[in-house]
Amino acid sequence: MTAPVPPAALFAAPALLVFNPGAGSSSETSPPALIAGLRTLGHPHVTCLESGDDLPQRLAGARGLVYVAGGDGTVRRVACALAGQSDVVLAPIPLGTANNVARSLDLEGRPEEVLERYRHARPAPLDLGRVRAPWGEDLFLEACGCGAFAHALAEYGPEEGKSPLRALEALARTLGGFTPLSLALSVDGEAQVITSLALLEVMNARALGPRLQLAPQADPGDGRFNVVQIDAERLDGTLAYLTALARGTLGELPSVESREAGQIDIPYLGQVFHVDDQVRVAPPGETGTVSISLWAGALQVLRPEPEA
Repeated sequence: MTAPVPPAALFAAPALLVFNPGAGSSSETSPPALIAGLRTLGHPHVTCLESGDDLPQRLAGARGLVYVAGGDGTVRRVACALAGQSDVVLAPIPLGTANNVARSLDLEGRPEEVLERYRHARPAPLDLGRVRAPWGEDLFLEACGCGAFAHALAEYGPEEGKSPLRALEALARTLGGFTPLSLALSVDGEAQVITSLALLEVMNARALGPRLQLAPQADPGDGRFNVVQIDAERLDGTLAYLTALARGTLGELPSVESREAGQIDIPYLGQVFHVDDQVRVAPPGETGTVSISLWAGALQVLRPEPEA
């Protein structure tokens, strides 16, 4: 990556706004209102794109600041489409239900509040995760893993309407009834045999799914993953998991282990994986390795200075 562009120069140039009208709180604002707010930052011109299936193609040639008004899915699509471009700076405007990526960047509040915080912001690195697996290759922004959460995705049914409470309950139930996995992992080249695994998550953000706080200390720009494991032989009670996930204290439970890493290799034996909010399985009979590596500083993101 090249040196970050000074904020003054970024705000003095034209900007691109990606708007998802289907985001959870998109009714609280509109493209004209956001464009007016961006012009007060100094942008002489703002082009607006509505999120759609052809969004990656329409982002070709993007330069400078790209504001993304939407939820985690929209931010991920834009980030993955622009990854590797040193002349682009991503700027999320959280409008989703969970907003895990924005929260991990300490961006919360109404759109106008976020834009005001951008007045005192600088481009900073944003990491992505790379996945090479029997089903193909993926990029992720929040998390990738196997075990209870991947199975809970199907039970949770996000297409029925996102609800953090339903997601907490679904994950807690799945942990209690999940058939443990026995896997021989490699974490930063160190071999590890796990005979009773209930959950394994490689976290780039603090939370995944509908605000499930598995790694509250994670930073998507620090050049490291947070690897979270839950031991099925030492499971805590359902209420303990519900409380810990809601409070962001999961790491304090006896069954949970967390550490930082940059490369994780997981045997693929047919188990269900997820890459962000997408479930992944290989064709029947396929085996191999799911290799998860960190793409440090895959692109730049506008990060406000910490609030006093």
